[in-house]
Amino acid sequence: MTAELVRGQNHPLSQARLEIRVSAGKPIVAAATLSDEQGKVRDTERVAHPGTPTLPGLEVPRQAAAAHRLAVDLDAMPDTVHRVHVLLALPTGAGGPARFGAVAAPFVAVTGLDGTEVASYTITGLEAETAVVALEIYRRQGVWKVRAVGQGYAGGLAELFADQGVPQAHQLATAINDAVAQGMARSVAAPPPRTADGDRTRQTAAPTRGQEHSGLPYGTQTPQGTTAGGTGYPGGSVPPDPSAPADPSALTQPSVPAGGPIDYNHPRRRNSAPPPPPPAAPPAAPGQPARPVAGDATGWSMDERLYNQVWGMFEDLARTAAAYRSAVDFAESRMDKELEAVLSDPRSRIGGQADAAREAARARHSRLVDEARQAFDRDVAQLTAETDVVEPALPPAYARWDNPVWHGYRVPMEMPMALRLGDLYLPESAELRVPLLVRLPLERGLWIDSGRAGSSDDMFRDAHDLRRLAMESAVAHVARLLAVHPAGEFTVYVIDAAGSGAQTLVPLVQSGVLAAPPAVGAAGVADVLGTLTQRVDLVQMAVRGGVPDALPPGFDTSQNLVVVNDFPHGFDDRAVTQLRYLADEGPAVGVHLMMVADREDAAAYGPLLDPLWRSLLRLTPMPDDHLADPWVGHAWTYEPSLVPPGSRVLQQVLDRVAAARTKHR
Repeated sequence: MTAELVRGQNHPLSQARLEIRVSAGKPIVAAATLSDEQGKVRDTERVAHPGTPTLPGLEVPRQAAAAHRLAVDLDAMPDTVHRVHVLLALPTGAGGPARFGAVAAPFVAVTGLDGTEVASYTITGLEAETAVVALEIYRRQGVWKVRAVGQGYAGGLAELFADQGVPQAHQLATAINDAVAQGMARSVAAPPPRTADGDRTRQTAAPTRGQEHSGLPYGTQTPQGTTAGGTGYPGGSVPPDPSAPADPSALTQPSVPAGGPIDYNHPRRRNSAPPPPPPAAPPAAPGQPARPVAGDATGWSMDERLYNQVWGMFEDLARTAAAYRSAVDFAESRMDKELEAVLSDPRSRIGGQADAAREAARARHSRLVDEARQAFDRDVAQLTAETDVVEPALPPAYARWDNPVWHGYRVPMEMPMALRLGDLYLPESAELRVPLLVRLPLERGLWIDSGRAGSSDDMFRDAHDLRRLAMESAVAHVARLLAVHPAGEFTVYVIDAAGSGAQTLVPLVQSGVLAAPPAVGAAGVADVLGTLTQRVDLVQMAVRGGVPDALPPGFDTSQNLVVVNDFPHGFDDRAVTQLRYLADEGPAVGVHLMMVADREDAAAYGPLLDPLWRSLLRLTPMPDDHLADPWVGHAWTYEPSLVPPGSRVLQQVLDRVAAARTKHR
């Protein structure tokens, strides 16, 4: 059971390997310090921050973000470390808020590796502070505990470090701010709050839902426990919605006018507000909900409007489910208190009076739950009607494989803003599916988990069947990625060291859409990883040297994806190191990773590969409720987007992609 801490309260920790999850309304910096028994940090090498993210037993994020995950291994902590302080700070000079009082209260949760919350803390009462000590994990008499601190500092990280005795506190704070500023282009920022024009409230009639909604990837954040009608958004994701990184193929030197100031504006960025949504449907009859319309959201194009509308539906479902669960919890808590009051009085503990009191308490509980369910069902019905309108209007990048839009597929001229990886739903409304869309280019690699996920469907399948399903899911994702990119702008490599996926890879191999035949054996693994590692090195050197147009002649500037099946078969220590390097550095320069693996197969590497698994977005070949948002606390069930059995749509799409690639050459 989760311990909801208040300032100063502590809670014992029964696990050594933990995750600390942080969510806030704006991008913030997460760091940590390792201190002695007196709480003093003896040198700067005991501070984990975006510039130095890894210390023994501790890893922090490398950039500012609206949501963070810090990895802690208490068994790996040096014996001289007795306290671990988790720090949060606002980035300086980033155009964001200047004080914590201007953002939503940060929420911090300590969880096990399986996502189970151990303790949580909402940091309230902050005003002018720009840095805060959120949590303290401390060791006392051989037992680790966590304490909610919430100590803020108006002087930022410099004042915080000085208070903890860090040498050269001001220089270290400056170095951290510089490291964050360099990574802000890749920061996971919460999308801007909805304005009146962008609000999902229908303009033709007053909203008929029981309350306003907000949700996971968009909007403003909601601290855990906020009910419907409050401010906030359970946003991000299954994972958060990061801004797209620069496309390596578009790297150019900025032109500097002679004698004039440098213009740092992006040459293709629109600075004006997007146009309002298209005219809505005719007003509904009084007392009836507004009729849904596809593209009923703001955006510069129908593609963007549909994207915003889909995630707006996600917000709505998250908020209404949170309101329903909160109402049920309140009803149960109230009934428990009323029954406890009856039992605590000896005069009314037995007899007709006690029975009547119990029946009255249960009746009030049933009435509250029924009212909450009616409001929830009303909202779900409206969202279902909206889904019925939106799904047929989705473009190929957002559509299911059974959508007729694929039968008229043509290779696009430009990359869409997002891609559908599957569907999400909640147990209260399992019939309502909301597309899981991720922005392009991919900011994180993908991990198709071929192990047992713990769902009931997995229990009836053997390991071989699960591996086959995982590869089929990977092939469907690869085909979709190829289909939504213009010809020649997305290149796919496959590593199948053991050859176990040969049969499943037939559609990709026969259509000729791969850059080369699947690599087999240790030599094939080394060849592909060496090629992609060299590519990342070249682009990084060119960008850091300020000469992005000085890449070698004939250099492939397309986005690259490497699919790795049956990891770690065929991988030596050097190959594992290269794989981790690609996962960390590749997305920023257009090299992406898709792992098809069972984590248990790589258990021999121990914690060495933990950063690799955490850096990837985990997907499953079977429905599984492993995607959780820290804002509302929902566990979302993910269902992969697979090709219908017997359908030839995937092969037809791949054939058209291959034909377009041939013409492009």
